[in-house]
Amino acid sequence: MRFNINRFIFGAVLLLASCKSHYTLVEAKRSEYNINSSVSADSAVIKTYLPYKQKMEAQMNAVIGQSARLLTKSGEGESLLGSFFADAVTAEALKIDPSIDFAVPTTKGGLRNDIAQGNITLSTMFELMPFENELVVLKLKGTDAEQLISFLAKSGGQPVSNIKFNIVNGQAQQVMIKGRPFDRNRTYNVLTSDYIANGGDSVKGLANPLERKVLGLRVRDALINYVKKQTAAGKPIDAQLDGRITKN
Repeated sequence: MRFNINRFIFGAVLLLASCKSHYTLVEAKRSEYNINSSVSADSAVIKTYLPYKQKMEAQMNAVIGQSARLLTKSGEGESLLGSFFADAVTAEALKIDPSIDFAVPTTKGGLRNDIAQGNITLSTMFELMPFENELVVLKLKGTDAEQLISFLAKSGGQPVSNIKFNIVNGQAQQVMIKGRPFDRNRTYNVLTSDYIANGGDSVKGLANPLERKVLGLRVRDALINYVKKQTAAGKPIDAQLDGRITKN
């Protein structure tokens, strides 16, 4: 007797299909539990999380520095907050990679909170930078760096460091990087965040870097480190509108 494997498989599938149970929803019961002021606090839950809450609040409310003035992101082209942010992050990143030419570590939309005059707490830094973005350095062809600078100008300016230019009719003019005229025939090492490098906020010119280096430093940690080091040196946090981005 000849064994037919195809018939055997077909029969097995039919047998399994015939044995499969079919369920039909007959009835559903549900209840709603409103979470509002009428719900009494659960003392057992409070007792469990309270020590952690107190410890976290003590850490977040710790004063790590002083701001000499209100640092706000409002302004034409450049802003006090944007310049502080970019310069602080760049200063810390340069300790890891001295080859950085200029920086675009965030966009204006990434500046989440102003820094008030007076005490700077750890919470202040988390409010300013609530994301876990990492710092990266991209080596760009001159033409790609030119596209990035064009984006900066067309968007009315973004937080930058080690670059200076004037915006005329939405175009960047008199571009200087580290005090030298921009040269589209050379490469540039640009400091930014992994979020922006991956296409965040529609920043142009970063899609095809020649090299990409991850610094192993979060943007927020760079800010915190900078503030603490300035404080240890007896210096308050301050920023000036220094003309790095002007607009005619």
